[in-house]
Amino acid sequence: MSEVSDRQLVELALEGSQSAYIPYSNYRVGAALLTTSGEVFSGCNVENAGYSSTICAERTAMVKAVSEGHQQFSTMAVVSRGAGSPCGVCRQFMFEFSPAMKVILADLDGQVHMITTLVELLPHGFGPANLEENEA
Repeated sequence: MSEVSDRQLVELALEGSQSAYIPYSNYRVGAALLTTSGEVFSGCNVENAGYSSTICAERTAMVKAVSEGHQQFSTMAVVSRGAGSPCGVCRQFMFEFSPAMKVILADLDGQVHMITTLVELLPHGFGPANLEENEA
């Protein structure tokens, strides 16, 4: 895929949201993740009657990308009612791979409400560097 604009990512996230499985909350979320190599992976939220088994759109997109061999990401667009921000679990999951990633938050009409970075959403996040052993 050639250069992908923020607007295109929001549109792809909106498309992804249409597949959301949301029988309990009726809270539709879509995500589109841009890799540093220019590929895009989309995702939607998938609810489960055992609520803790639910997976968010952001993690769906990231797992799809990682399962296809990608681990470096530049931007993620997330769309939801009211342009909600990624939950804490998603922020931590995203931090694992791309703390500096740009995050675009838009509503289900495609209106962008915020453009920020993951490190701004999760300051002082816990990542792979925290597990490195210190030499004494």
